[in-house]
Amino acid sequence: QVQLVESGGGLVQPGGSLRLSCAASGSIGNINAMAWYRQAPGKQRDFVARIINGGSTNYADSVKGRFTISRDNAKNTVYLQMNSLKPEDTAVYYCNIFASARGYWGQGTQVTVSS
Repeated sequence: QVQLVESGGGLVQPGGSLRLSCAASGSIGNINAMAWYRQAPGKQRDFVARIINGGSTNYADSVKGRFTISRDNAKNTVYLQMNSLKPEDTAVYYCNIFASARGYWGQGTQVTVSS
């Protein structure tokens, strides 16, 4: 059984930083892509960032230049470094892993940006 465990969320002031982690365990097979999404209260879940095999990345326009996605293949872990955080970044952040033709979701971690 595949399990994704996220960590690193919390409360931070505007302009601050947080680093999210998502570790995959179980028989996940070959990972093709790892990504982060977020969902603010009352809104749909939106794409944030993705990293694919080979290291190519892409980002939502709203986070370009502030967020960085990276991965540790040996640990089946994806990270999201978030800098210059804004109140509008407040949301539940979910990791998503696409492996062996299947998608898996983490349980979500809350990020709150507030003074």
